[in-house]
Amino acid sequence: MTTFTALTTLTGKEPAEALAEALENLVPEPTGVGVFEIEDGSGLWEVGGYFESTPDQVGLALLAVLYDAKPFAVSELPDQDWVAKVKRELKPVHAGRFFVYGSHDADNVPEGCEPLLIEAAMAFGTGHHGTTLGCLRALDRLANAGFVGKSVLDVGCGTAVLAMAAARIWPGVVLASDIDEVAVEVARANVAANGLEGRVRCIEATGLDHEVLRANAPYDLIFANILKGPLINLAPDVTSCLAEGGRVILSGILNEQADEVIDVYCNLGNSLQFRDEIGEWTTTTIAKSV
Repeated sequence: MTTFTALTTLTGKEPAEALAEALENLVPEPTGVGVFEIEDGSGLWEVGGYFESTPDQVGLALLAVLYDAKPFAVSELPDQDWVAKVKRELKPVHAGRFFVYGSHDADNVPEGCEPLLIEAAMAFGTGHHGTTLGCLRALDRLANAGFVGKSVLDVGCGTAVLAMAAARIWPGVVLASDIDEVAVEVARANVAANGLEGRVRCIEATGLDHEVLRANAPYDLIFANILKGPLINLAPDVTSCLAEGGRVILSGILNEQADEVIDVYCNLGNSLQFRDEIGEWTTTTIAKSV
């Protein structure tokens, strides 16, 4: 079945949500509508709809004018197996000692690596994005320097790839939390697929607001691969939950946002150890002062 998409951008969350609501009433009706903030500091939001038949171009044009949005860009998506397409194009990722792969590449796992099986699913973190890749490289560097994380937490874990990477190289139980129920289910499935049940515990939680997360503090290492806003908001909690000399690996930060995030954490008594850029994304390793 051919699918059509209609996408536009406009400024502000409330106008974007209002436009999305109006888009749902278009005839023919869209099968789905999404509203997303464009995380580049521009203040723009994207509104899009999916249609099983050609959308009403006149109606779209009127909505764009009414809500001061850019003209809708309408595209026709060919009928194809998108899951199979993603799998074909999702190549294995090398990040230091770690090898992230899908089941379609199970025969290509090299000797001497730490393998992490991650399927493309409804959660962030396949290792291909610059933020996840940066975190894996930062973890590998810590381990090469002799650092051992006896108590590790992955906040906003997505697929739990970072938690599982830590569990591959260090003893103990690694905690992985996410605010999204689907992400937690995906994380648990990945943990089972990698034979790490009992080594990685996945919890649905908002930030560090969960009795299990608080009870297991302080942590030697905390991963937080999220976005600039939540990273800044979580800075006091993350710092208070770090052991003295502990590390926090932060990512989900655009390069131009990095200084602001680093300053917030350093003003809480931490110090920057490493700062790495992969494409437009920055990953930092920050230490809590002893």
